[in-house]
Parts: sequence; C-alpha cells; structure tokens
Amino acid sequence: MGAGHDHHHPSVANAAHQHRGRLWAAFGLLATLMVVEAAAAFHTGSLALLSDAGHMFTDVLGIGMALAAITATRRATSDPQRTFGLYRLEVLAALANAVLLSGVAVFVVIEAIGRFGDPHEVLAGPMLAVAVLGLLANVTAFALLRAGARESINLQGAYLEVLGDLLGSLGVIGAALLITITDWWWADPLVAVAIGVFILPRTWRLGRAAVRILVQAAPEHLQVTAVHDRLAAVPGVVEVHDLHVWTLTSGMEVASAHLTMAPGAEVGTVLSAARTALHDDFRIEHATLQIEPGAAPGACGPVEW
Repeated sequence: MGAGHDHHHPSVANAAHQHRGRLWAAFGLLATLMVVEAAAAFHTGSLALLSDAGHMFTDVLGIGMALAAITATRRATSDPQRTFGLYRLEVLAALANAVLLSGVAVFVVIEAIGRFGDPHEVLAGPMLAVAVLGLLANVTAFALLRAGARESINLQGAYLEVLGDLLGSLGVIGAALLITITDWWWADPLVAVAIGVFILPRTWRLGRAAVRILVQAAPEHLQVTAVHDRLAAVPGVVEVHDLHVWTLTSGMEVASAHLTMAPGAEVGTVLSAARTALHDDFRIEHATLQIEPGAAPGACGPVEW
C-alpha cells in the first residue's frame, strides 16, 4: 500500500516570481553601470575599477540566469515528463554564478599581483566618479534583491554578488581617494586583490550549497536520524526503512519512506499522523509514504542499488 502527498511549498514556488520585477530593475541598472565601468577602467588604466566591472558583469549574468530560471520553471510545470518541473534550474544557475565569480576573482588577483612589481599610473578623478556611480547602483540593487535572497538560493547568489560588488565599489573609491591625495599607485592593485579575496569564500559557500542539493544530500539543518525516530514514534508504526530526505530547490525539502504498520493499525490514521509530524517538526511538505502491513512477509523486496 502507498500514498503520496504532493503539495508544493508556496513560498518557494512563488518566491522568485514575486521578485521578478525587482530582478528586472536590478538587471537593467547593473547592466548599464557595467558598461560605464568597463569603459572607464580602460580609460583610466585602473585594475581595481576593471575588477569591479568584471564583478558587475557576473552580477548581470547571474541575475539574467535567475530570470531565465524563473521563466523556464513557470513554463515547465505543465510538462508531464517533468514530474518536479524545472526547479533544479534555480540551483544550476546558482552553481554557474559561483563558478563564474570564482574565475573572475582568481583572474583579478593574478593580474593585481603582477602589478605590484610595476604599478601603473591611473586617472584617479574619473576612476572616483565612476566608482561612486557604481556604489549607488549596487546599493539600489542590494535593496531590490535583499528580500528575495532569504527565499531562493538563486536570488541569494545574485544578492551575494551585488553585496560583494558594493563593498568592491567602496574599495575602489578608497583607492581613488588615496591615489589623488598621495600618488600611491599601489593602492589600485591592492584594492583589486582585496576584492578578489573577499569574493572567493562567499562564492565557494554558495557553490557548496548548490552542489549539496544537486547530489541530493539531506539538508544541513535537518538530521535524518531525527526524522527516522519521529516517524517511528507515530502511533501504529513499528518500523521505518528506506527513508530518504533531500532538497528539490531552496526551502523545498522532500522525503520518502516505508512505514511498517502494527497489526490492527488504520492506514489513513497512520498516514495523516506521519504527514503531520513531517510538516510540523521538519517543515517537509512533500512526502511519499509507503505503508506496509507488518504481517505481510516480503512486502518490501531488497533494493539492488
């Protein structure tokens, strides 16, 4: 006997869609400033400004992938061959963001180290003006994405990139002021290295979270043994096996399990109690539970993989 519970987590399924307008606003704003920063970096000769423009490029690309994932997820829900829709596109986009941003950070650090031996003269005035514009753009984008970052790993990726870029803009402003006052040209590659070092740990954490979802590991905040013990404590359940818990996409945990019933236990009561336990104690709203009568030998055959 078996029963499935198919209820999509509303805050996850709709979170990205609710913030789509803000994503478009942030995308347009950052794309415009990216072009301005890149042109100004070549004009001024500033590696710090170029690194900030490169980081802003990953912001734009990341938000673009988030928007693509939102569109694809919405359109795929009616395809019977995709029984979970395309929720995983969100996770793939977050992983791609992490990889791209890591590559930019490594490139900037390598280039900056090379400049320490031969510092380049930069035009601090235009560098400062463009960096201030970049800061204003990032503050605006940061505010637009902040709410959605709590609900979606994909939006969290875009939010982290904008946060890093915001701090990077502050660093470029500091370098421009220092060069203007002291003519200390090493400030430019020094800030570029600082931006790269700041970016890497955050992108690695994002990448790790995305990979954890893709390999279907249990959520870090949830102990599988605790889920097992809670299901085993449901009245009428004498044994729990073949328990699996994984994350489909941000905040959408999924579980499946086989429950062996005590003789005389009522199937509907056991299923209802088990689902309530998973929902109330672990916020698992999608569970597939197979009920097996305890008196039926061999009800669950061995799995060969």
